[in-house]
Amino acid sequence: MKAEIFSVGTEILLGEILDTNAKYIASELANMGIDVFYKTSIGDNEKRLLDAIDIAYKRADIIISTGGLGPTDDDLTKETFAKYFNKKLVTHKESLENLKSYFVDEDMPLSNLKQADLPENAIVLVNENGTASGCIIEEKNKIAVILPGPPKECIPMFNKQVKPILEKYTDKVLVSKNLNLCGIGESNASEIIRDLMLSSKNPTIAPYAGNNEMRFRITASGKTKEEAQNILKPTVDKLYSIFNEYIYGEDDDTLQEVVVNKLIENNITISTAESCTGGLLASSIVNVASASKVFLNGVISYSNESKVYELNVCKEDLEKYGAVSEQVAIQMAEGIRKKSNTTIGISTTGIAGPTGGTDKKPVGLVYIAISIEGRDTFCKKLMLKGDRQKIRDKTVHICFSNLLKLI
Repeated sequence: MKAEIFSVGTEILLGEILDTNAKYIASELANMGIDVFYKTSIGDNEKRLLDAIDIAYKRADIIISTGGLGPTDDDLTKETFAKYFNKKLVTHKESLENLKSYFVDEDMPLSNLKQADLPENAIVLVNENGTASGCIIEEKNKIAVILPGPPKECIPMFNKQVKPILEKYTDKVLVSKNLNLCGIGESNASEIIRDLMLSSKNPTIAPYAGNNEMRFRITASGKTKEEAQNILKPTVDKLYSIFNEYIYGEDDDTLQEVVVNKLIENNITISTAESCTGGLLASSIVNVASASKVFLNGVISYSNESKVYELNVCKEDLEKYGAVSEQVAIQMAEGIRKKSNTTIGISTTGIAGPTGGTDKKPVGLVYIAISIEGRDTFCKKLMLKGDRQKIRDKTVHICFSNLLKLI
């Protein structure tokens, strides 16, 4: 079974809104074993929409369309699909009552009445979160699923009303697992298992580059979920054996969540001293639920004076080596750990740019240091590329990556 996703609306073509519906629906269809080979964006134009429908049905069995179900004249998705299938629009009573319920405290514009008109003999999808009903048309061995555009209306309607209907059209189940890696790039990781990726057909292995990290998505197909999981497991286990030192989590795990949760599990407290990252590291920590159990203090020591006053950095070392140096990074980490009485102190100091760099200390030069009670302080020199925000983001990510290895 093949499906094509339509995103209808001139605002999508102009880039005025992000098409989150198509991303979500494509993922859900994949999990159901329904293939999606094309996604089409179309403006609010009847002729172009009719042409797109005709093209889509030559290569797909199902069109799932979102958008264009509003009350204005340019909202014509439902009307165009009805025209394609040669169906009349008729008033659906339940949809009309649902529509009226949204205008209890004000008069309903007459233009809204069209939202209750649906193609005859269609399966009606009543909107529990808005005014526009959706519908499903089954005709000539083709299916059209017509959904509203706002994600808060589209996604619940798809999950609750559409998925149970589509499940009868597929005889396979897809199960996927993401393995999240840090400390290794997509190209290097892919090269290591190139032969495995080429030879593995079920399950498939696909690498994806992320924000300063990467992941492998492993997908298996089976007649049942259990069968697919059993097919999936040996390959997942093999990838763990190859990349164990780089895999930090699975699926929706984030690096900061894994690190903070590990700190919580081991009752390890932490404090931060930041210069170039300006609080971004501390913010990333406290974004994790229950971080207050282990995160005790964070200092933004942007000036040399604050490094001396807040963190007990040696003034002579600042003058001799400069704020962006291994010596100062180490003293910052040790200073915040001792001041906060935490197990770990972590620091960042660098030149994020776009100005401030020199030949000896260019933009992108960053030092991070991690001081752990009872151990020698770890320090790492980084030479990062990108704009100011990218350098700050990469610095924070590398802090978490190294912290995970040390705790």
